[in-house]
Amino acid sequence: MRILHTADWHLGRTLYSKTRYEEFQKFLDWLLETIRLQSIDALLVAGDVFDTTSPNNTAQQLYYSFLSQLSSTGCRHVVITGGNHDSPTFLEAPKQLLKALDIHIVGSAKEHIDEEVILLRGAEDKPELIVCAVPYLRDRDIRTSEAGESLETKEAKMREGIANHYAQVANTATRLRDSLGVAIPIVAMGHLYTAGGKTVDGDGVRNLYVGNLAHVESTIFPPDFDYVALGHLHVPQKVNDNEMIRFSGSPIPMGFGEAKQKKFINVAQWLNHQMTVELIAIPEFQQLESVEGDWPHIEQRLNALKELGHATWLEITYQGTDPIANLKDKIDQIIDGSPLEYLKVTTPRNYQGILGRGDVSEALEELDPLDTFKRCLQVKQVPVESWQPLEQAYQEIRTRMHEADPGSE
Repeated sequence: MRILHTADWHLGRTLYSKTRYEEFQKFLDWLLETIRLQSIDALLVAGDVFDTTSPNNTAQQLYYSFLSQLSSTGCRHVVITGGNHDSPTFLEAPKQLLKALDIHIVGSAKEHIDEEVILLRGAEDKPELIVCAVPYLRDRDIRTSEAGESLETKEAKMREGIANHYAQVANTATRLRDSLGVAIPIVAMGHLYTAGGKTVDGDGVRNLYVGNLAHVESTIFPPDFDYVALGHLHVPQKVNDNEMIRFSGSPIPMGFGEAKQKKFINVAQWLNHQMTVELIAIPEFQQLESVEGDWPHIEQRLNALKELGHATWLEITYQGTDPIANLKDKIDQIIDGSPLEYLKVTTPRNYQGILGRGDVSEALEELDPLDTFKRCLQVKQVPVESWQPLEQAYQEIRTRMHEADPGSE
C-alpha cells in the first residue's frame, strides 16, 4: 500500500481579498499527476478541505472536479475528514454517492464509533487498509461541561475526551483486523493541535482555544496505529520527533508568514509489515514576499525583485521614523510594468483611543484578538485579578462562534 497524506487545502481562501483559484487549480492538477506517477493506492485528506462552511461555487467546482478525475490516476481509495473550517453537513451531503466511487467522507464525530473505522478492500475484495477517520472533535463531541468548572478541569476533560475517542477507534480497528485474520496496516487521521506543535505568524491557523484545551500529547495515539495523518497545523512536521505521527501542513502558503516555508505531501508505504514515510516537495505556484524596513531598504528590495522578473505578491511594511504621505505612489513608480503586485501596504498608525497604547504605532487588523481584549480591559481599568475569568469567557465565546461558523471572525 502507498498512502498519500495531505490536509488543510482551504479551498476558497483569499489573501487580502485576492482570490487564489489559479493556485488551488495548479496544486490539484499537480496532485493528480503526483498520485499517478507515485502509484498511490489511497489518498487521505485530514480536514479543512474548504476555508469556510459555505464554500462558493468555484471552490466547490475545484473540489468535485478533482474527485471526478481521481479514478483515472489508479488511486483506489479516498478518505476525507472534516476540519474546524468545514461544514460537516456540507461535506457529507454527497456521502452515499461518493461512496460508490470508493470515496469515504467523515465530516463529524459519530455516535457509533464504528462509523469512523473504514475497511478498504482491493482486488477480489481483499482487505488492504483500515482507516480510523477521526474528524475535528468539537468540544460538545467529547466532553460534558458543568457550571463552575475551573479552567484546569476543562483542560483535563478535553484531553481525556480526545484520548478516549482515539482509544475507542483503535480498539474497534484492532478487533476488526483480528476478525479478518490478515496483517494489514491501521492508519489514523485527526485534525487537532498537539503540544509543542509549530506555527508561524500569519500562517492562518487560528488559536481559539482556552489555555491548552486542545493541545494534546502524542501519547493519546495508541500504539495500534501504524501511521497517524494529521491536519490543522500548516507547518509540515513530525510530532515529538515520531516519524509515524505527522502533520502534512498546508499545500500552499496561507499567509505571508508561510512565504518562505517549504510545502510537502507525505507518502507512507506499507511494505513487509512496516511503514516508511517519504516527503515530496510541492512546487511554489505563487511567489509571496514580505518587505519590511525604511524607505531605502524597501526601494532597494523592490528594484531587486523587479530585476528578477518573477510574478510576486507583496506585503510591504514601512518602518521608517518619518511619515511618507505618498508611499503607494512611490511603490507604484518602481513596480510599474513589472509582474510585481502589492496586496497590502502598511504604514505606522496610532490607535490610542481604542487600545490605550499611544506609545506604540501599529495596524489594528494585525493585532491578536486576545491581546486587543486585554488592552481594552486595561483601558477600562478592570482590576488585574479579574482578568483571567474574563479572558476565559471571551475565548470560550470565540471558540463556540468559530465552531458554529469558521468564517465568522
